[in-house]
Amino acid sequence: MNIAILGGGIAGLSAAITLKQAGFDVEIYERHPGPSEIGAGIVCWPNAAFVLDQLGVLDEVAQVSGVVSSMNRFSSDGELLGSLDIHTLSSVMGYPSYSIIRKDLMNILSRRVLELGIKLHYQHKVSGLSDNASGQVEVTFENTACIQPDIIIGADGRMNSIARKYVIEDNQPVYQGFINWIGVFESADALFTDSTVSDYWGTGERFGIVPVSSTKAYWAGGVVCEKIGLRDPLMYKQELNALFRHWPSPIDKIINDTAESRINKIYVHDHNPIKTWHRNNVVLLGDAAHSPLPTSGQGACQALEDAWHIANCLKVQSHNLDQAFTQFTQLRVDKTTGITLGGRQLAASIFNQDAEFCRQRNLAAKNTDYKKSVLGMAKGWASGLPMSA
Repeated sequence: MNIAILGGGIAGLSAAITLKQAGFDVEIYERHPGPSEIGAGIVCWPNAAFVLDQLGVLDEVAQVSGVVSSMNRFSSDGELLGSLDIHTLSSVMGYPSYSIIRKDLMNILSRRVLELGIKLHYQHKVSGLSDNASGQVEVTFENTACIQPDIIIGADGRMNSIARKYVIEDNQPVYQGFINWIGVFESADALFTDSTVSDYWGTGERFGIVPVSSTKAYWAGGVVCEKIGLRDPLMYKQELNALFRHWPSPIDKIINDTAESRINKIYVHDHNPIKTWHRNNVVLLGDAAHSPLPTSGQGACQALEDAWHIANCLKVQSHNLDQAFTQFTQLRVDKTTGITLGGRQLAASIFNQDAEFCRQRNLAAKNTDYKKSVLGMAKGWASGLPMSA
């Protein structure tokens, strides 16, 4: 059975690996000329680490990652609002939590794909999916190539998924009203004593720092923005300094010592949850199926879970694609919907512009039972996987 995966991001690469390991013939078609470098970094929470272990790459991931120990929440004045003990989360779930630069994770997954002999076709941008006269779904590319595989997996992202358009006839993402500037910071000095995530909350603003080593971290600065505007990389530091100049150390240093080439500006979108993930022999995966906001902390993690589940479903039900795809959707839809809506709820709180609301939000954060929160995270993130909670 021949499987074509549309998209060579984390979802597409990891799905190709799990499917190849399950005995399927897989090829990947990616629109870019090489591995995508979009994004700054990722926390591979224990549910993602479990899948990376199944892919055979967890040891390699560990070599270039930080082991997240805790997550501290602060006000924009530097007042500690609370701390999540990530060591406990990882211990309860049975796998570590790794912080990694996205480019490094992509390189590891790409090497594993090549190691398994999976063909990865770059510069193949999908122009359309259509039902031909024989009833098969045909994929056409802008370079005039055309394929008719037995199974088509749409892992072609959130912003313009042709596979999502084919499955539900709508692929318009929803702008959620805020910007993220993201970056990768590197220093000659050991600035970070441990892998503690720092999350600063303001009034309609946020800044997060995730160390990967003592000298490296990825970061994101966010602010409410009603309309989608222009992107001018030469202005990014000026825009960031206007917002965060007076926020606690080391935010100012991180912004100004990050190379301009390592900063990007994103007008943040997600998708409304959907119940239908497949049509004919086409099934959606990763951001094409569900695309939570960065506030969920689970975007890449859920793409990895998709990869593990789709391989298991197809291995058992390869003789009946509709049944396999239905089972896959049923296994994934509730969890991913909850994560998407949870990401929206947190974003609505963090980016609220009412000063009194934010004061009460911060007070509630200080009074939170963080031990209970950690156990709740563990239970939710472990659901659907053969791991402890």
